[in-house]
Amino acid sequence: MCSIAGMIELSGNRIPGLAHKLNVMNDLQAHRGPDGHGVWMHQAENVGMAHRRLSIIDIASGQQPMTDHHGNWVCFNGEIYNYIELKQQLGGTYETTSDTEVILRAYEVWGEECVEHFSGMFAFALWDEKRQALFCARDHFGIKPFYYTVVDNTLYFASEMKALLPFLPSIETNPKGFQDYLVFQFCMEGRTLFQGIEELEPAHRMTITADGSIKRRRYWQVYYRPDIYHTEQYFHDELEAQFQRSIKYHVRSDVPVGGYVSGGVDSSITSAMARDLLGESFVGFTGKYNIGPDYDESAYARTVAREKDFKLYELDITAQDFIDNIGNVIYALDAPVAGPGSFSQYMISRLAAQHRKVVLGGQGGDEIFGGYTRYLVAYFEQCIKGAIEGTAQKGAFVVTYESIIPNLTALRNYKPMLRSFWSKGLFDEPSKRYFQLINRAPGMEDCVHRDSLPAYDPYDSYERLFVAENVDKQSYLDRMTHFDFKTLLPALLQVEDRMSMAHGLESRVPFLDRELVEFAATIPASIKFKNGTMKYILRSAMSRYVPEQVMNRTDKMGFPTPFAVWAKGECRDFICDTLSTTKARQREYVDNAKVISKINGEGAFSRSLWGFFCLELWQQIFHDKANEYRERLNTV
Repeated sequence: MCSIAGMIELSGNRIPGLAHKLNVMNDLQAHRGPDGHGVWMHQAENVGMAHRRLSIIDIASGQQPMTDHHGNWVCFNGEIYNYIELKQQLGGTYETTSDTEVILRAYEVWGEECVEHFSGMFAFALWDEKRQALFCARDHFGIKPFYYTVVDNTLYFASEMKALLPFLPSIETNPKGFQDYLVFQFCMEGRTLFQGIEELEPAHRMTITADGSIKRRRYWQVYYRPDIYHTEQYFHDELEAQFQRSIKYHVRSDVPVGGYVSGGVDSSITSAMARDLLGESFVGFTGKYNIGPDYDESAYARTVAREKDFKLYELDITAQDFIDNIGNVIYALDAPVAGPGSFSQYMISRLAAQHRKVVLGGQGGDEIFGGYTRYLVAYFEQCIKGAIEGTAQKGAFVVTYESIIPNLTALRNYKPMLRSFWSKGLFDEPSKRYFQLINRAPGMEDCVHRDSLPAYDPYDSYERLFVAENVDKQSYLDRMTHFDFKTLLPALLQVEDRMSMAHGLESRVPFLDRELVEFAATIPASIKFKNGTMKYILRSAMSRYVPEQVMNRTDKMGFPTPFAVWAKGECRDFICDTLSTTKARQREYVDNAKVISKINGEGAFSRSLWGFFCLELWQQIFHDKANEYRERLNTV
């Protein structure tokens, strides 16, 4: 776990000040690697790479950039969990025990197809001296980041966007990325909020060749093809075996491992199984807000810790913590993304970093196994439609109206959302209905200067994914989870990565194992989401690891941050002051005066105020300080 950065001149010409530029990029990412740093430059000075290191595997001899002594160099961020097995498969001799050296050997044997053999989280750049080409790749799910920009015929890449800012001619907002953000609170199709900066998408590789061409291609895809030939017991047993294998990979480390314990199903399963493997060295971390039961799930976390007998570190998080740290959160994120959970994650990561270098989390379980309440809302509507039209038994709906009724108690706290959802478009086609469930733009329109934005509809990007050919058209659940898997999950992984790395902490996510994900995609929705029970097969298969009162709870909140509560109380002045500066009132795309006027009407779990507040902080931290980033290139 580290940071990578580098640049390549697309015409093969020398890059003036190459060493200094690489050091500037390294310094901007120093928090990601407190244990060491390194720089490599080609003798022609047309390409170079920089690295910051957080030592997890082969602490003594895993320094980077690393060479195979044949002219090839690699700069790598992440973990290749199956590196031991790959060493045995590839043969040859090795100078280190690091997984980084395995990447070089795998590239020597398999070329660019090496990425198809890796199980893990990774982003790397590899210079091929013979081909005079730079080969870059990102892991299957987007756990590890990779951003790039092209300025004056030079391609720059880095783990974090802030390391690219000194090279941009100006720091501006990407208008299409902004419109994506309004609707989803993340960007689509490789866009970012920064004009000129792109993201290498998950499961993609990129090659920059001597003639200056940049070629990108997808190397992996998950296919949702329901296996209708096996029994529920088969999926039960295979899922348990798959997750056991993934956990064994994910606890490989030369330093002690801990885990986030939120009190929900996914983190509880992960921590419980890790404790069984690691013994007393495993510890857990949780947090809570002392403003009422709606924001405190620590009792469930303590139940898991007590049942599995591991030490649990707890943190009380306050409104003052928010005021003191939210700027650091946005700086670490590079750009606002997803919801207020990033603040909670930042605080717990800071606690965890005081005791461990590696932590396990439950990210991915909701998107893979169907854990979001909106899936139940969407299915409930389609079940009613099917019952009315007499089509409920024709295969389009895996959950019948009759069977779903006992599970509707999970919607008790979602009546305002249901009222809004059913107020228009009721019984429309599923793709349009699901879009209404995830669309966060309604209620925000009058705060946006639409005349300043180009003609672009984020729905087009959404629809391309929702009706993708790799998903069986009959499964509504698979279409919903697939969209979230390809979009929301990478956004949440951006939070996972940045909030942990802000404190020099490596976060691992065992649910995001390639074989496990491919297997889960074959589980029929009728088993995965049986009777409308969210994550039914996961709960069933893992029931022996986690206490019953945690495994079968239906009130999981996802560690919510009480932003809306604070905005009307302890943090109101801070938020209003942030949105009221001279520059804040002159933004190109947002009318912050109208944003302030909506504070009193903000719902407890609404994202509108949060989205605009974070956007303004982002502009203050990056746009308004553009000269400070450019000046770094002038400082020796």
